[in-house]
Amino acid sequence: MIRAIFFSPSKPARTDIAPKDFTQLLRNKRGLLWVDFTSEPAETSKPILESFNFHHLAIADALEQTHAPKIDDWGGYLYIVLNYMHLMKATEPWDTEIDELDIFLGRNYVITHHDNPIPAIEEAWLTSQRDPRYSQDGADHLLYKIIDAIVMNYMPIIEKIDEEVDWIEDQVFDRPNSQTLARLFTLKRVLLAMRRILLPQREVLNKMARDDYEVIDRKDRIFFRDIYDHLVRLHDVNESLRDLVGSALDTYLSVINNRMNEVMKTLTIITTLFMPLTFVTGFFGMNFFAADPPQENWTAPIFFYSTLGLMLLTPIFMYFWMRRRTWV
Repeated sequence: MIRAIFFSPSKPARTDIAPKDFTQLLRNKRGLLWVDFTSEPAETSKPILESFNFHHLAIADALEQTHAPKIDDWGGYLYIVLNYMHLMKATEPWDTEIDELDIFLGRNYVITHHDNPIPAIEEAWLTSQRDPRYSQDGADHLLYKIIDAIVMNYMPIIEKIDEEVDWIEDQVFDRPNSQTLARLFTLKRVLLAMRRILLPQREVLNKMARDDYEVIDRKDRIFFRDIYDHLVRLHDVNESLRDLVGSALDTYLSVINNRMNEVMKTLTIITTLFMPLTFVTGFFGMNFFAADPPQENWTAPIFFYSTLGLMLLTPIFMYFWMRRRTWV
């Protein structure tokens, strides 16, 4: 799907725009064009992107969808790659998915390209039509609103992880099971994936807030610095949650080991209680006292006392052998 919205001073926003009109609208330096590509095949997107005179390497990067967050300065425009994470609510235990957002930023246009719908883009799209402040301060300020909405969408994931950690901490002491362990590893995987996104994305926003770019006004850098501060705090929260998950995993293993020790203690007590009975039944079950003539050679006293001595010496030997191995 390709959709576009054009903001012009003192005029309502236009949304009935065909791709062939993009070049003409760009000539209006006072206007602002936002083009959004969603799940659009490369055969359709490539000619439109080429009409903006983007470099073929930037276009190839945008269509591949296999890059880490970065920013490339092409003079008259910026090519920015961001990643975003969203919840997959249909899975149990719940999980997240990571997708890529490619952005071209010019003096009077913003182009966004993504394979799947992004709630933050939808929110910014609808709000920009209601709130004229989205378009009054230029393309860089519109980009700030888009990125800010994407970063704010991390908060529901953080809250979900925080709730999950609380649930796991309760389960660890009450009813630890395989589901608890599965949720722990899900949290570890989600937090690690989030960390891989936040670190490079933080550097991208740091460059946008501090470096000199032709298409970003100096007065708007402070807004990107604000997003950078949000990413720094998100990274700190991510590290704290990772520590909590690691502690919960250690606690889970300790509780399981303690339960195993309790089980082994119970079994040891039962075994100890039945050992005298086993000895008595085994000793008197031997045929030393049989009176049948075919067995009278084996019922001689020497065999009886030899067997009795071996039975007494075996545990003594085992005790000293285990003591030598420092087992007791």
